[in-house]
Amino acid sequence: MLIKMSMSVGLIAKVLTDKGVLKTVLIIYAFLITGSTIAQNNHSQFFKPSDTLNVSRKNAVIITEASLASLSIIGLNALWYSDFERSNLHSTNDNSEWFKMDKLGHSFTAYQLGRFGSQALHWSGVSKKNQLIYGATLGFSFLTAVEVLDGFSEEWGFSWGDFTANAAGAGLFIGQELLWEEQRVQLKYSFNQSPYANQNPDKPGNGVFEEFIKDYNGQTYWLSANLHSFFKDSKLPKWLNLAVGYGVDGLLYGTDQLQNINFPNQDRTKQFYLSLDMDLTKIKTDSTFFKQLFNIINVIKVPFPTLEINSSGKLKGHLIYF
Repeated sequence: MLIKMSMSVGLIAKVLTDKGVLKTVLIIYAFLITGSTIAQNNHSQFFKPSDTLNVSRKNAVIITEASLASLSIIGLNALWYSDFERSNLHSTNDNSEWFKMDKLGHSFTAYQLGRFGSQALHWSGVSKKNQLIYGATLGFSFLTAVEVLDGFSEEWGFSWGDFTANAAGAGLFIGQELLWEEQRVQLKYSFNQSPYANQNPDKPGNGVFEEFIKDYNGQTYWLSANLHSFFKDSKLPKWLNLAVGYGVDGLLYGTDQLQNINFPNQDRTKQFYLSLDMDLTKIKTDSTFFKQLFNIINVIKVPFPTLEINSSGKLKGHLIYF
């Protein structure tokens, strides 16, 4: 299994030429391998969390996560960073770039990796305390390790903004578990292909797959709050969420200065959204398999009618917005 994972990571690294894409693909790849490891047994009993500590499950989770994290870091270091000049550990300030969409991407990834990491330990019967200490910090730890690699590269640098965003994503998950023992507010993602990628493919991406990861113009990040969780005595559907989103439009470079030089007539705007959503984990089903499936795809915001207002003051309604 480890040989297959190493070959796949190598193949990904060879066909991709963008650091951000490679980093994200390795994270997605880790999700898929972890999911396939857990899903290899079709019996519904296998998917049910253990009431007590299940040592074999715990060991499987720890070995899988440690192997994936190590292979990803080694893959990045050997197949990407080795092509660029090394330096002493140094930091960089990129907080003014991309209207902070990259920071939201870091928070989202840290939140979701932490959520799945905690749930994997819950499945193995690990105590709540250890779920939060060792599982919910998975995303923060992995992304911080990648940030350190950036810090030793002359091309980039350790970004305190990225580090803070990673901590915020993990903190959102851990804080709610400590306060409510449930995720009342979740970080979600949605994507619409934008018209900007072909104008500057090196930045927003070349092709749908790269654009899905790189084109901030097509991405929206959402804070999705479950209404029934806040109003327990109401008759609201348990799956109904209210979501506020943030996106951007017209970004072809990270900063105004670079964009004004290369695309002086292209306006850059921020977009704010208000919409409904669904918490798919609240949908009733007797199937443990479907519960796990809904849990996985719950990272995506469900399309609903949406109101949008941008930083120029323009108000727009969408019959369906994804």
